[in-house]
Amino acid sequence: MKIYVVSGLGADFKVLEKLQFPEQHEVIFIDWLIPGQNETFTQYVERMAEKIDDSEPFYLLGYSFGGIMVQEIHKLKPAQKVVILGSIKSHKEKSKLIRVGEITRIPKYLPVSLFNDKTTNVYSVVRKLFDPKNPRVLQYFRVRDPYYLKWSIEKISEWKCEETPDVIQILGDRDIVFPIKNSKPDYIIKGGTHLFPATKYKEVSKILGEVFS
Repeated sequence: MKIYVVSGLGADFKVLEKLQFPEQHEVIFIDWLIPGQNETFTQYVERMAEKIDDSEPFYLLGYSFGGIMVQEIHKLKPAQKVVILGSIKSHKEKSKLIRVGEITRIPKYLPVSLFNDKTTNVYSVVRKLFDPKNPRVLQYFRVRDPYYLKWSIEKISEWKCEETPDVIQILGDRDIVFPIKNSKPDYIIKGGTHLFPATKYKEVSKILGEVFS
């Protein structure tokens, strides 16, 4: 069976490259697309979903913003299983910071120029706070198109979704982006920051082996 995988905001698949999946499955990574200027979130999800062959059963796995994306894809093309890493199952699990963005709509009014290369580098350094013990953290965040970054932050803050019971959630207990106190995950990665798929890959791979067995 195929496992379609979507990585996180600004992250390429390097953050997930150490994960081991059951050998009987084929893993297919879906690259982030650059959103159109007037494209709605629904239209964007539809374009992402085009990469998926739903003529046969399949699984979905998403990391961070990718976790939100695969849940939206699941509504269009239902998967046998949906697994999210370092992500949330509903808008009720958002952090206080994200809720502020939702209420004030600040992300929507930020200029695209704020997300240029210089600013993006600062953004990546700030990400280091999420895993201070990882000196190579910058290597994971390579999708730096300014419009894509602004658009993604907007969509995360605006996202509304009720919890889907069959979504399997794996969270790190030291995740600052999506704090574990706001969720009731199916699996908890001890000592896991938001980058736990890269730093705690053995534990995550063991769980994935059980889930996708």
